[in-house]
Amino acid sequence: MAPGRRRLGPFLNLTEEIVGALKAMDAIRAPYGHEAAAAVHLASWCTARWPWIDWTVQRYGEGGANLHAGDPEGVLLYSHLDTSLSGDSDEDRPITARADAPAPLKATSTHVEGFGLGVARGPAAAALIAFVSATSRGASAGLLLAGSGTHRSTLHGPAGKPRSTGLDHYLADAPYPSAAVIAKGGPSTILWEEPGALYLRVRVQGRHGAVLARESPIPHGGVIAHAAPVIEAIERWRTSYVVSSTAPGTQVGPAAGIGSLTAGRPDKPDLFPALLEAGVYVVTVPGADPRALAATLRREVESACADGPLAACTVEVDLDEVHPAAATPSDAPIVRMARDAWREEFGADPPPITGWTGSTDGVVLRAHGIDTVRLGPAAAPSKDDPRRDVLDLASLTVYSRLYARLP
Repeated sequence: MAPGRRRLGPFLNLTEEIVGALKAMDAIRAPYGHEAAAAVHLASWCTARWPWIDWTVQRYGEGGANLHAGDPEGVLLYSHLDTSLSGDSDEDRPITARADAPAPLKATSTHVEGFGLGVARGPAAAALIAFVSATSRGASAGLLLAGSGTHRSTLHGPAGKPRSTGLDHYLADAPYPSAAVIAKGGPSTILWEEPGALYLRVRVQGRHGAVLARESPIPHGGVIAHAAPVIEAIERWRTSYVVSSTAPGTQVGPAAGIGSLTAGRPDKPDLFPALLEAGVYVVTVPGADPRALAATLRREVESACADGPLAACTVEVDLDEVHPAAATPSDAPIVRMARDAWREEFGADPPPITGWTGSTDGVVLRAHGIDTVRLGPAAAPSKDDPRRDVLDLASLTVYSRLYARLP
C-alpha cells in the first residue's frame, strides 16, 4: 500500500460508490471460467479510482481470472465475478427461453436492477467498497473476487475434466487469511454453516433407431416416448430424500431437483436416440453419503423401468460431488464479530435460521481450516425480466457497512 493512502478520506457517498462499482461490473460479461476480461476491466477501474491500492488480476486456465487486493493474511472479504447465467442469450436460451440480451444496469435513487446482481454482483460491489473503506482506516483486510464461483457439473463435457475454481487457484498461492466473510445474497441473518452440493446424472440406455421404423429402437418408439416413468422415479426419490435428510440443530437443510433432461440431437429428430440423460442437483446436509444417495436413486429408477417398455434398458447414475457440508464453530471469533456488527447495525441479534439450502465457496474455505461467515442482501427477480435482479440500495449500503466492520 502506498504511503499516501489516507489522502482518500471518507467516502462522500457510500451508495454512489457501490453504484459506480456495479456499473464497472456490468460493463463486461463474466461467464463461468471466462472472467479474465471482466477482471482486467474492473481492476483498471479500481486502479483509477484508488491508485494507492495494488489491484492484482490472477489468471488461470483458458480464460479464468480472480481479482484480489489487500493483506492476504487479514480478514478476507470474498465474493465472485462470474454469474450463474452467462449473459449470452444463445447460451442461456435453453434455461431462460429468451432470445434477447439482458438490458444494461439501471440505477435509481432507491434501487438497482440488472443482470447477475443477486449472484453475485450486488454483494460483490458492497464488499469491494467495504474493503476500500476498511483499508483506508488501516484495517488488515483482503479482497478476493474470484472466478468460477458458481456451480457447474464436471459430468458434462470431456470425461475426466477436473473442477478448477478461482478460489482453489488463489489458496494454492496465497497465505491463508485469518478468517473470511462471504458476500453473497441470502437470508436476513448470519450463516456460519452451509450445506454441501453434488450432481447426479441418470442415464437410461436402450438402442437407437429410425423414426420411419418405429420398432427399430429399444424400447419401441425410443426412450423419449417412455421418459415419464424415469422422471416420476426421480421425483419420488427427491421427495423421500428431502423428507428423510433434515438436519435438526443446524442452519442447513436438503434440496434436490431435475435441472436438465437430454436425448437425441436437435438437428436429427428423424432418429430415435438410445440414451436419455437427466441431470439432478442435490443440496446435502452434514453426514450425507453421496455414493449411497446415487445408489438409492439408481435403484428407484431401475424399479420404475423393470416392468415396462424400458425393462431392456440399462440404468446408470454418475456422481459429481462439488463439496460436502461444512460449518464454522458458532463461537469462533469471526462469528462473534459478525454478531456484534449486526447488533450495531440493526439493534438486535441476527435471527435464527434452519433449513438453508444455498451452498457457496464458504465450504471450501472451511475445508482449508478458515473460519467463515456468510451474509448479504436478498435480491428479487425483476418483474419485466427474471434474468435481472432488483436490489434495494439502502440494503446494499447497510451490508457494505457491515462488511467494513469485520476486518
